[in-house]
Amino acid sequence: MASSSFVLYLLILLVYLNLQALECASSLGNETDRVALLAIKDRITSDPLGALSSWNGTLHFCMWPGVACSTRHQRVVSLDLSSLKLKGSMSPYIGNLSFLRSIRFAHNSFHGEIPQEINRLFRLQYLSLRNNSFQGEILTNLTSLSHLRVIDLEDNNFVGNIPVELGSLSSLDVLSLLNNYLTGNIPPSLGNLSSLTILSLAGNRLDGSIPNDLGRLSKLRIFQVSQNKLAGVVPHTLYNISSIDTIIVGYNQLHGSRPWDMGITLPNLRRFWGGANQFTGHIPVTLSNASKLVELDLGVNNFVGQVPINLGDLQNLSWLNLGGNQLGTRAANDLRFLMSLSNSSRLEDLHLQYNSFGGTFPSCIVNLTTNLRTLYVGWNQLSGSIPSGIENLVNLIGLGMRDNFLTGTIPSSIGRLSKLQGLYLSNNKFMGEIPMSIGNITWLTELNLSKNSLSGRIPESLGKCQHLTTVDLSHNNLNGTIPKQVVGLNQISLILNLSRNLLTGPLPLEVGSLIHLANLDISRNKLSGEIPSALGNCIQLENLYMDNNHFQGTIPSSLSTLRSIQRLDLSSNELSGQIPEYFNNFPLLLYLNLSFNDLNGEVPKEGAFKNASVISVIGNKGLCGGIPVLQLPNCNLNASKKQRGSFLLKIAVPTIGAVLSSVLILGVLGVYYCKRSSKKKSSFNSSMGRFFMKVTYQELQKATNGFSSDNLIGAGSHGSVYKGAFDIDGKNIAVKVLNLENRGASKSFIAECRTLRNVRHRNLVKVLSACSSIDFKGNDFKALIFEYMPNGNLDKWLHSEKDGQNHLQSLSFTQRLNIAIDVACALEYLHHHCQPPIAHCDLKPSNILLDNDMIAHVGDFGLAKLLYEAGYSSSHNQSDSFAIKGSIGYVPPEYGLGGQTSTKGDVYSFGILLLEMVTGRRPTDEMFKDGLSLHEFAKMALSNQSTEMVDPRLILGEGEADFNNIVNDKGAKILECLNSIVRLGVTCSLDSPEERMEMIDIVKTLQVVKDMFVGLNAF
Repeated sequence: MASSSFVLYLLILLVYLNLQALECASSLGNETDRVALLAIKDRITSDPLGALSSWNGTLHFCMWPGVACSTRHQRVVSLDLSSLKLKGSMSPYIGNLSFLRSIRFAHNSFHGEIPQEINRLFRLQYLSLRNNSFQGEILTNLTSLSHLRVIDLEDNNFVGNIPVELGSLSSLDVLSLLNNYLTGNIPPSLGNLSSLTILSLAGNRLDGSIPNDLGRLSKLRIFQVSQNKLAGVVPHTLYNISSIDTIIVGYNQLHGSRPWDMGITLPNLRRFWGGANQFTGHIPVTLSNASKLVELDLGVNNFVGQVPINLGDLQNLSWLNLGGNQLGTRAANDLRFLMSLSNSSRLEDLHLQYNSFGGTFPSCIVNLTTNLRTLYVGWNQLSGSIPSGIENLVNLIGLGMRDNFLTGTIPSSIGRLSKLQGLYLSNNKFMGEIPMSIGNITWLTELNLSKNSLSGRIPESLGKCQHLTTVDLSHNNLNGTIPKQVVGLNQISLILNLSRNLLTGPLPLEVGSLIHLANLDISRNKLSGEIPSALGNCIQLENLYMDNNHFQGTIPSSLSTLRSIQRLDLSSNELSGQIPEYFNNFPLLLYLNLSFNDLNGEVPKEGAFKNASVISVIGNKGLCGGIPVLQLPNCNLNASKKQRGSFLLKIAVPTIGAVLSSVLILGVLGVYYCKRSSKKKSSFNSSMGRFFMKVTYQELQKATNGFSSDNLIGAGSHGSVYKGAFDIDGKNIAVKVLNLENRGASKSFIAECRTLRNVRHRNLVKVLSACSSIDFKGNDFKALIFEYMPNGNLDKWLHSEKDGQNHLQSLSFTQRLNIAIDVACALEYLHHHCQPPIAHCDLKPSNILLDNDMIAHVGDFGLAKLLYEAGYSSSHNQSDSFAIKGSIGYVPPEYGLGGQTSTKGDVYSFGILLLEMVTGRRPTDEMFKDGLSLHEFAKMALSNQSTEMVDPRLILGEGEADFNNIVNDKGAKILECLNSIVRLGVTCSLDSPEERMEMIDIVKTLQVVKDMFVGLNAF
């Protein structure tokens, strides 16, 4: 009995001791977690929402925001700091949270590398770091975390290869590495991830082929590899994964044909984006079996043959892009598949342009769903007429039928398409009059009816289209006078082209209302009368063509205000009098044609008249003098003597007196300067001379405190930027140090030096010097030294950085508009005033820097391209030897076709930038999925007249108005300003480069908006 009692006593004692040990261990573990969390907080340098302010001793750490603990041991199992606008780096102490199962740091501004200590978290299942600025390579030791189910690293700055070791994570369900700078091949080992449902590798720099091994991912639902440099074929094994609902492989260099049975083997397919590749063959007939298909993009490939006639079985289809292929046979019935599409009641966008479709334009087009917003069938070989009933498509925003063989008249019913913004019917064979009803399309911004056989008068009703920016009615048989209602449309800012018609009468005085117009062409008509003085009000004019008419009288002195003019053609008229001297003072003049008139007197010899290739004055019998190459007779000697006498009395004598006075003053100043020059010389050299001589590595190392992380102000794909100051003058500088281990960094350095060598503009970041040297370890070192911009980059202002008053920084509408104009002016300079023109190729908010006065400066020319090619045009240029240039979200779609670098690519990026400034959303925002992009988002908001898309800080910022509650006329005009910016952004970011504007016209449009807004004195 005693022994059993003793045994029981021992058991109770052991249990007690174990409980004490567990309690002690738990207490130690809790303290470890608390210390680790505080260390994590210490690495966070900015917390604008005060989310971590309660991470202190007043509460148990399990009650801290973002922290979740287990109920049994009170150990941290989840750390969720998502979307708190935090900035900083990840502390190595995170590896001490040994019970951690979930890390969620998404949608912040964390930078630096993922600490190696994360490999201690053997319980970790969920890792989400998306939409930050993490750098370095993806850790191979993540593969020791065998319980990982989700790795989401998208929208960061990771480099290097995708680790082969990731293929050992057998529990992995999601692997998203989208929008980074990863290189190399896709590892075949990823085919071992049997549980994987999402594989997203898009928006990197991956090359090689898509491994066949990925066909073993039997549970895969989403497969994204678009916007890389992948070649080869898409493995047929992928098309046998029946669970797939999304395949996005666009903007690569893939080839081959699509499997004939893909619609059968992929019954759950919802999205197939294969655009901008080199696919060939026929479109699979079985696609109609994929009944869940919503978006089908096969554009810009090499597909041939007929489009399957049963596509209408896809009743959920909303987006169909077949443009830019070789579809059709140039024969009848090529578009018979449109008949079946009338069953697709959700269809919104139909793109069939740039193909070989022939036959009669089918009347069944009018039976398509009223949800249709865009219909583009241009650049085909269609005949017939616009079918009656086109007005049924009441929600059309864009209608393009240009460059076909269409005949008949433009139906008056087209005026019922009240939401139409772009109407493109040029280069067809339309006859008859322009319908008066076109004036009912009051939202129209672009109208192109050129190169047809239209007759009759230009309808006065066109004056009701108050949003028009482009009107092209050239190359027709229009007659009568030019309606004053049309030339009085002061919103026309891009093009007014009425040339090559039969127009008569004078140019109306209302032409002076076109104060924002860049291009006016009324040439080759039968216009008469004098050139109206009011034309001098059109101070933004760059190209003015009035040739081959019957204009009379003298060239008015009011045209001296046209300081932006580049091309002016007044030839083949009946003008008289002398050539105005003010032509000498046009700084941008590239072409001046005054030939075949009745001009007389002496031809000037200054300005453009120095260059015979710029001017033409032939056919004017009364002209004399000029430069010898013009071979004009000498001017009358007596007249010359009179002029010389007049010159002596009026100019020479006063000038000589002024010169003598100046010489005397300069002599006195010279003596004074000599006495002071020795004192001034050293200070001048120290403060200015440094930036025109070589700077050593040692000087830069000292100026940046050893390239300290405390001085780090930014990082990109090719290097890091540090703040610094030279001891000799204390002036702040920004030092961009190239990471020469990254592929392309040296090329980036050379490109930036070459580009910045000769450019000078107030809205470009000023380069002060460059350093190409060896560091203290004997490694190559390259750096650029720039003027420091104290207000950082635009990205930080748009996406919520903290200012000095403990509330979110917010840019007002005025500030955003001024920044947009600054950037546009910089691009205009690069595109139109540099020889050769320069394409920036990486325009985005983080490359736009703001000085003390919030003036914007465009920087980072590491991807810039000098456009040397002879016969250069802004739309097309030489093909680059490397792939897509720029940053994901801002890269124009055409760069996926082998890298066609052009200024129109910068225009696309600028359009996205404008939309980002208005909406406050990056183009890579997580909301943009399932076919929705920032461009489409903005287009839909415009069509719905909605302000919900606007950045809330812009709508309800301090001292600003609530756009949703504005009802008066002033408010309506404010909304009009806002919509004008959005409309401009949408136009600039159109898929087709030819449809985008030039930067010169964009600057003018923005200035119009600014003038309107300033006039309202709204904020």
